Amino acid sequence: MTTTVEPLTPRTRRNSELGLLVLAIGIVLLAWVTTDLNRNGTVPANIIPIAGGFTVLVLSVHLVLRWKAAYADPVLLPIATVLNGLGLVMIHRLDLARGKLGTDGDAYRQIIWTTLAVALAVAVIIVLRDHRLLRRYTYVSMAVGFVLLLLPLVPGLGQTINGSQIWISLGPLNFQPGEFAKIALAIFFAGYLVQTRDVLSLAGKRVLGFTFPRGRDLGPILVAWLLAVLILVFQKDLGTALLFFGLFVAMLYVATERVSWIAIGLLLFGAAVAFALSAFTHFQKRVDLWLDPFSPDNLERSNQLANGLWGMASGGLTGTGLGAGRPWLTSFAESDFIFSSLGEELGLFGSVAILVLYLIFCERGIRTALGVRDGFGKLLAIGLTFSVAFQLFIVIGGVTRVIPLTGLTTPFMSLGGSSLLANWVIVALLLRISDQARRPMPEIPVGVASDDPSPAEVTQVVRMS
Repeated sequence: MTTTVEPLTPRTRRNSELGLLVLAIGIVLLAWVTTDLNRNGTVPANIIPIAGGFTVLVLSVHLVLRWKAAYADPVLLPIATVLNGLGLVMIHRLDLARGKLGTDGDAYRQIIWTTLAVALAVAVIIVLRDHRLLRRYTYVSMAVGFVLLLLPLVPGLGQTINGSQIWISLGPLNFQPGEFAKIALAIFFAGYLVQTRDVLSLAGKRVLGFTFPRGRDLGPILVAWLLAVLILVFQKDLGTALLFFGLFVAMLYVATERVSWIAIGLLLFGAAVAFALSAFTHFQKRVDLWLDPFSPDNLERSNQLANGLWGMASGGLTGTGLGAGRPWLTSFAESDFIFSSLGEELGLFGSVAILVLYLIFCERGIRTALGVRDGFGKLLAIGLTFSVAFQLFIVIGGVTRVIPLTGLTTPFMSLGGSSLLANWVIVALLLRISDQARRPMPEIPVGVASDDPSPAEVTQVVRMS
């Protein structure tokens, strides 16, 4: 008697995603209404168009996924939705405190940027049918990334804001090109390391338990280090330099599994930071503020870090309630210190909940990297996920005084168009890679040769989600 075993086909999980999206939209709208009730005692008059527009915007991405990427991860989109929405709520809350209403408020502009960001993510999902196509543009991505990083140094185009020259001015808009540079460089690093990881991981000499690479193989990391030094010296931006160099070292370690690369990277970056601290007063001031933000001299120079810490402390465990705190007392409460603003009004419990959402987002990105079967996709998913996780560490580490302030934005939450656009593109790329990772392969009967199978048919296997 012959028993036929039917192959197990993974479910698309689109209905699960829809349920999570409804929950995410409900959380955002409840937070918006609660803010106005605590602040003004009334339900906002524009809640219906806001609720309708936000729902249509998010569900449009869900429908596109059903159409073009049915097996994409079902958790990434809901998490991005609730984080983006909570950022909008806090920006709206600060508008209420400052008397900015309607089109004059930052929340109105952020809603426009959110719409553009989601539209860009939809375009990426539709146009990019296979993430492996990006590997063809490995060195083009390198050139684009370097140009974007160096654009703020162009006279007449670059702008210095808060001591860091990381902005460019396009008419009335200020744009931070480094947000898109991290995506371009992640594509370059993934494509380059797939080609060279065997040489980088096998060749070298063993010293004190570490396998160090050959001198000629140090070229890529030295180039990355040199670029990070240039950013430190000319743009005076520790955050971007740390993010860029950390991204390369992390992807290099994942590709080669050699701890020596991390040791070399830390030594090189430590030397660069030590040089910058001894050469530039801007870095010295930031370190002084980090070491003692409550000293009279530092409070007179800049009190934003101290105010942010006081605000989070006043929130306690449960927070003052949305709309009931005083987050506007902290400078840049809607951008650099938006996590402090949320921490004051949502308390420690709310802050931890936000961090857990980021943690789940990064876990799903790593799961996508583990599931996809091509080396380029693995490294790209790891690089994109690490860029979000490491940027979050740099930002929250700065506002909680773990590391010096750097001026980077909180992913999905902070006021600013360039950051929002870049992070939604990252979501779209991770969704596209996860669709490839979870999508089953058409069965080929054993012993029957197919006629010229396509590369996609050869590489795909049946896999449970």
